Amino acid sequence: MYIYVYIDIYIYTYIYIYNFFSFCFISLAAHGRFAQKLMNDLFANYTNALRPVEDTDHIINVTLQITLSQIIDMDERNQILTTYLWIRQVWTDAYLTWRPEDYDGLGTIRIPSSYVWRPDIVLYNSADDQFSSSMETNVVIKNNGQVVWDQPAITKSSCSVDVAFFPFDVQECRFTFGSWTHNGNQMDLVNELDSADLSDFVPNVEWEVLGMPAKKNIILYGCCSDPYPDITYTLHLKRRASFYIFNLLIPCMMISFLAPLGFYLPADSGEKVSLGVTVLLALTVFQLLVAESMPPSESVPLIGKYYIATMTMITASTALTIFIMNIHHCGPEARPVPRWARRLILNHLARICFVYEVGENCLGGASAGKRASLQEEPEAPLAGHNNARGMNWDVNGQKEAEHRQRGGRRSWNIEYIASCYQDQRHTARLIGEWRKVAKVMDRFFMWLFFIMVFFMSLLIMGKAI
Repeated sequence: MYIYVYIDIYIYTYIYIYNFFSFCFISLAAHGRFAQKLMNDLFANYTNALRPVEDTDHIINVTLQITLSQIIDMDERNQILTTYLWIRQVWTDAYLTWRPEDYDGLGTIRIPSSYVWRPDIVLYNSADDQFSSSMETNVVIKNNGQVVWDQPAITKSSCSVDVAFFPFDVQECRFTFGSWTHNGNQMDLVNELDSADLSDFVPNVEWEVLGMPAKKNIILYGCCSDPYPDITYTLHLKRRASFYIFNLLIPCMMISFLAPLGFYLPADSGEKVSLGVTVLLALTVFQLLVAESMPPSESVPLIGKYYIATMTMITASTALTIFIMNIHHCGPEARPVPRWARRLILNHLARICFVYEVGENCLGGASAGKRASLQEEPEAPLAGHNNARGMNWDVNGQKEAEHRQRGGRRSWNIEYIASCYQDQRHTARLIGEWRKVAKVMDRFFMWLFFIMVFFMSLLIMGKAI
């Protein structure tokens, strides 16, 4: 008995499922049949060449909404912005209305957009040479005559790029949409929202979107007396500067910090000028990299100004290095150090730059041993002369004349040797003073250029913060 009960349940379930799917199939077939009938009835006497208004004096309102999906490319050199947009246009067609109860409750249909009248809204500042970047999609028609047309498009628009603060710049690119032939007395544009929709935006690796507000404008052109409405979307972009900081700024700063170290190199090394020229060539390469990506304009980018200032500073440091090396290699024929240079450079500037001679303390005085040797040095010939006088009193009178002649010749030789020694000491002292002048100037310009490089780097990094 239980077997018969299970068989009855199985049969009733099968009949219920069969009836359900049969009803769905019949309903779909009925909807398809009524959709075809509706299509034939709507477009029997319809034309897509004229505005769908019952009275030609009526204005057809077109609601425009833009959705920014992706920023594909920003060509700063050619000033062209390539974007992927979703464009929604909504209007009311007076000839595409019906009663849903006459067509089995059918309230909407989807047909190709080429079948209906479409507003000739174009992008005024388009930079596309083909004008075929949009896709032909279907339109959704409701029973009250409302037509919704969602159209994806890849647009190329002209954008005035201001690179004055590159790479910390903020750009404003405008998208102006309006009718090409219909004036404001025939077709009016309405904003659906106060700004573009950014909910489906794909983040860009180089640009950060700050906003895209919309504004309606009514413009009177010189060719026509009728007003022409348009809607302008202003895309606010901020450049992500991390790439340029780590690839252009930080290497430039590291290279520029090498320039003051050229003053610290010994003058006899022969590499002081070579270091400055090498740093200058390296900065020239970075400058060319920046110039290739920037549009040719009168406004110099911020990073370009930084490079030019750094290159000017390195050129000045190389020229000063050549001048200081000339001072360092002054020979015996050079003039003595002027009094003002001795007082200003050797006395005051040397203490400020911490340049001291060997055995000289930080207060600028000589050591006690050096001063004692300088004081005892003139007394040595006097002691020798007294000893010679004591010995001369012990000789006999017969050989006194001979000893005087030999003593005169010996004293002349001693005076000649002493004169040569004094000349050598004077020349060595003169060369040493000029070398100390060069060393003090090296230290002074080294600290001066270090301070300049530090403040220049601080200013350029302050723009990033």
